[in-house]
Amino acid sequence: MKHKNYIKILFILFLVLGMAKNNVVWAQKIDVDSLLNVAIKEVNKDKNFESALKKTHLGIKLAPDYLDFYLLTGRIYQLTNVKDSAQYYYNYVIDKNPVYEDAFTYLINMDIEEKNYSDAEIVVNKAIAAHPGKKDFRYKKLAIYELQGEKEKSEAYLKEMEAMYPKDSDFKLHYFIADSRLKSDRIGVNYNYTTFDRSGYGPWHYGSLQYIRQRNWGSAIARVNYSNRYADGQSVVNGIQYEAESYLFTSKNSYSYIGAGYSSDPVFPKLRLGYSFFHNFNKGWEGDLGVRYIDTEDTNFATAVVGVGKYLGSYWLNLRSYFQFDNSTVYPAFTLTSRYYFNTRFDYLTIIAGYGTSPDERTTLGQIEERLSLDSFRIGGGYYRLFGEHFVTGLQLSANNQEYTPGLKQIETEIALMFQYQF
Repeated sequence: MKHKNYIKILFILFLVLGMAKNNVVWAQKIDVDSLLNVAIKEVNKDKNFESALKKTHLGIKLAPDYLDFYLLTGRIYQLTNVKDSAQYYYNYVIDKNPVYEDAFTYLINMDIEEKNYSDAEIVVNKAIAAHPGKKDFRYKKLAIYELQGEKEKSEAYLKEMEAMYPKDSDFKLHYFIADSRLKSDRIGVNYNYTTFDRSGYGPWHYGSLQYIRQRNWGSAIARVNYSNRYADGQSVVNGIQYEAESYLFTSKNSYSYIGAGYSSDPVFPKLRLGYSFFHNFNKGWEGDLGVRYIDTEDTNFATAVVGVGKYLGSYWLNLRSYFQFDNSTVYPAFTLTSRYYFNTRFDYLTIIAGYGTSPDERTTLGQIEERLSLDSFRIGGGYYRLFGEHFVTGLQLSANNQEYTPGLKQIETEIALMFQYQF
């Protein structure tokens, strides 16, 4: 009987001691977590790096397997410009457990800041291998190529990423911008044929011959336009316009448009000038601000231009507003453009809708003075495609419900053809 009582007593003692030990471990865990939280607060809020560093070293001593202390220690050393120590602790965390994304991010950013691009590329490749679904690391790799001026690597990597993430707006926007920086030349012709449902009026013929020179700095365009308008079976007005345009990259995420046109023939304005500034924001957003100036035989006026665009996967949407000032009166015009891209920036379907007359519509530019105060509702669609590596083609159809005098309207139907050779 006594023997059984001894066994019970020993069992109870072991149970109590075990619970006490677990409570000590649990209490230590709570104390270590509290220590970490206090250190984080001192780093992020109080900026008391010296005190925080003491706490992280104490945390490492108390819990040598608690990697959050190593990560925070590396962060403190980075913020206090002790870069070698920061690298040691980041690499320690990565080697022990690559699940820590912040360790990769901090180390990559530090290498980029120090312009150690080769080391940054090694780390980012490790990060991608450890976190293949994390697109942020792929963006970092692209940034490393771009910072080194590795245009061929950037282009190849963008193509790879665009194929891997066809719905990603940022990769598509980066790809189009990079592609527009590649050296190429294009010559092309455009032809527009416009008919009217009003008896004895039309058709209109509009054609252009252009040369496009694309380089890393942007592009330059020289264009000669010809317009011939018929009525009652006879040509009533025709002429030639000369144009020069340029798109200039002003930074990694922005570019400018500059354009000028001149004609001595009444079918065109005497002078057309234009400028717009474009900026690409995060998540596929783009905005633009600009001005246009038109000088005709009878008047001249300026136009303010405001636009916003968004890439949504393979789609691109753009709304551009024109506010035209003539004799103290403001005449608005709006154009909504949507595109669905396929393989390249030359391959897409487009739908365009709009209201009013704007100075960016070349075929009606000669009548912009008469059309400013008249209603216009238009819609159209087109398909553009790159065949092989050299031939860019396009076909577009549109219909315009145009008021030609107050209270009277006509339907204008236009077909536009485009052909370019790229070399």
